[in-house]
Amino acid sequence: MNTLKAGDKAPEFELHDANNELVSLKDLLARQRVLVYFYPKAMTPGCTVQAQQLRDSQKELAAHNVTVVGISPDAPKRLAKFTERDALNFTLLSDEDHKVADDFGVWGNKKFMGKEYDGIHRISFLIETDGTVSHVFDKFKTKNHHEVVLDVLAS
Repeated sequence: MNTLKAGDKAPEFELHDANNELVSLKDLLARQRVLVYFYPKAMTPGCTVQAQQLRDSQKELAAHNVTVVGISPDAPKRLAKFTERDALNFTLLSDEDHKVADDFGVWGNKKFMGKEYDGIHRISFLIETDGTVSHVFDKFKTKNHHEVVLDVLAS
């Protein structure tokens, strides 16, 4: 895994959202900074807590001119269920072939309960309007991810 670092240019991408519409990083950055957060699987306990905390922090994130985009290997249909079930107020994108996860360097070997497999590592990137990664968030718990992000934005 060769994860992007602060100062790197974020790879351009275009993925389908929960409504099966294409969303590009270029279009998102035309409006404001973007927090791209990668998560393993929609509607699982840790991913749900993380998404709910980001949902509940939208006002504070918007005050810092930041929009949130979550990316997982889930199909758009599953993302739609997740969005509806948890009343999520930000965009979820489908990276079923994990190409974008590969480009960002967050797809790789993982271990869980003694088993090894390839999957998404829970890492987030703050991307400035010029496409540059200004901060990489890789040390947090799902329940405090939003606090770690807001602390960096406030400093």
